[in-house]
This record gives sequence, structure tokens and C-alpha cells, in this order.
Amino acid sequence: MQPLAADGGAGGAAKSSQLLSRADWGARMPKEVNYFDGPAPYVIIHHSYIPAACSTTPDCMLSMRQMQDFHQVDRGWNDIGYSFGIGGDGLIYTGRGFNVVGAHAPKYNDKSVGIVLIGDWRTELPPTIMLRAAQDLIAFGVAQGYIDPSYKLLGHRQVRDTECPGGRLYQEISTWPHFTQLNKTVEVQPVANKV
Repeated sequence: MQPLAADGGAGGAAKSSQLLSRADWGARMPKEVNYFDGPAPYVIIHHSYIPAACSTTPDCMLSMRQMQDFHQVDRGWNDIGYSFGIGGDGLIYTGRGFNVVGAHAPKYNDKSVGIVLIGDWRTELPPTIMLRAAQDLIAFGVAQGYIDPSYKLLGHRQVRDTECPGGRLYQEISTWPHFTQLNKTVEVQPVANKV
């Protein structure tokens, strides 16, 4: 486990969230690893829905292994789909990691960091410790050059037809720096010539 250290912006407060390695939570080896050139221009926030929220480190480690089983074994993906997971214990769990092509948001997997907040956040707001860890991870990614300083923050529902990351969490992240409303492409019908 290692502490994240990044410039804290307002007031210059140090970030102090902890990052766990894949070995720390007992991840299996990925079937294949594909990298993309960074820094990532997007950060996409998810909720797991299932597994439910976890509050202890052993439970959060189990949740990470359950997600990896579902993604890697049941769905046949290379690995857990997300770049990182955030537990109710406030710890950050390395999934695929930075600059690794994910399986969390089609059309964005090769240009984003996918962060899942473990739990169902449709009606409840994740605990402050989880929200802070997600923000610390983003600040760390920017400081280390993994995330573009002008990144766009999105909720999963903005790039796919889903309720993820849950209404309450989506409402929260819409107040965060870099949150971006995507323009919806509307098919324009050609104008008929009037003779």
C-alpha cells in the first residue's frame, strides 16, 4: 500500500489517500494487457451496483475479486474492466491501472481512466471518504502525467445507455471540477429544395 501525494490545489493541502496494488487485493493475472499513450483526456465515474457497498478492507478486497470474476470469467474479458476501484474503507484499489485499455466504457476505453465507486449510488451519496479518495486519485493522475490537466470528467451514463453511476453520485460529480456535459449529436435531415 502506498500513499498518494499530489498538490492539493486550494490551500495546497496534501492528498493522503492510500493506493493498493493488485497483489494487495488478491487479483488474478490479466489474460492480456494493452496500453494506450497518455495522458488520458477523460475520467469516467461508475458505480458497481453489485457488489453492494463495502465498509471494511477485507469486504472491499472481496468486492474487487468478485468484480474481476464477473468480468474476466463470466464475461471473458482480459481483466476487471475498471482502471481503479474505491472502497467504503476509503482505499483505492488498482484495477487495470493507468494507461491500460479498459472495458468500462465503449469508445472511451483507450482514452480514459475508469473509476468505480463500489456500491449502489442511485439514491444515496457515497461516504465522504470515498468521494475524497476519487478526487485524490484524479489529482494524483494529473500530477503524475497520467491524466491530462484539461481532462473531461464524465459519468458512465453520458457515454452509454445506463443509469450508472447512479443518480445521486451523478448529481454529486456534476459539481466537481472538469465535469463536462457532452453535446448530443442530433441527426439533421437535409432540407428539401423548394422550387
